[in-house]
Amino acid sequence: MWREIDLKDIGTALLDIAMPRLCVVCGRELLLRERHICTECLAGLPLTRFWNQSRNPMADRLNGLIQAVLGEGEFEPYANACALFYYGTASPYAHITPQLKYYHNVDMGRFFAAMLGRRLCSCPEFEDVDMIIPVPLHPLRRWKRGYNQSDIIAAAIAETYPRHPEVRTDILRRVRNTRSQTSMSGEGKADNMAAAFALRRRAREAFPRHILIVDDVMTSGSTLFACRKILRQSFGPEVRISVATLAFVGN
Repeated sequence: MWREIDLKDIGTALLDIAMPRLCVVCGRELLLRERHICTECLAGLPLTRFWNQSRNPMADRLNGLIQAVLGEGEFEPYANACALFYYGTASPYAHITPQLKYYHNVDMGRFFAAMLGRRLCSCPEFEDVDMIIPVPLHPLRRWKRGYNQSDIIAAAIAETYPRHPEVRTDILRRVRNTRSQTSMSGEGKADNMAAAFALRRRAREAFPRHILIVDDVMTSGSTLFACRKILRQSFGPEVRISVATLAFVGN
């Protein structure tokens, strides 16, 4: 084993000479055993620690959207939500999600998604997840990008669970190629996401107990709420539907 590790380290060191690996946050050259983020930046990662809280600001934001559309006599159980770190446009840690989303840094995405997954599977609110559904991209956008970043995150999270939840990309589909929501208001985002998703026929054949919807970032929550609302058409309140993202935009 030590020979394999040594050979791997030697290979990494040689590659670093030709093409140095850089910290995704500060841009410094990484040391031999560092992956994607330097030790100093990793220590300063603004973790949400939502996995230690049965209720948190992210979940409250999502539940506010859910409660706002419930009719008289309707009931929806409290929806759990969790993110790995806080996202702020002025923060150097804001480089993480765009690297996955726009610059094909898939291995880095898996690295941070696994960090999130290890926390989720040891958390009482998420330990019984048996199905993970990534937020789908419109086929045109997926074709242009070459992949769906949420698929990458979902697969890496599933791998961290002792009993791997199934990752289902055949339950939800995106039927509207919605505009970027970066500069939109909360109301504009909600309008933009209205009727953006639909159920696939395979949803009728699924019998989960706890669904986890996965995306890269939660801002207003409109995208995750829209997905959750559509899933409720097929899965009743006895099925828990939670959400998880790499990053959360706090107030």
